[in-house]
Amino acid sequence: MVELKVDNMTCGHCVSAVTRILKSLDPQATVDIDLGTKRVRVETPQPIEALKQALDQGGYPPT
Repeated sequence: MVELKVDNMTCGHCVSAVTRILKSLDPQATVDIDLGTKRVRVETPQPIEALKQALDQGGYPPT
C-alpha cells in the first residue's frame, strides 16, 4: 500500500478526479481518500513514481 498527501484536494470533485486518475493506471486498484487529512491510500502493484507522475499531470501533485 502506498500513502500520498495531496494538499490541493478541497472537495468531492477533487476526490473523484484523483480516484479516476489513479484507476486509469490500474482499474483494479483500491483507492481510499480522506479529504480531511488530504491523504490518499492506494493498493496497487504500480510503482509509486508512476502514481505521483499521473497525479502531477492531472493537476493534483502529491507532496
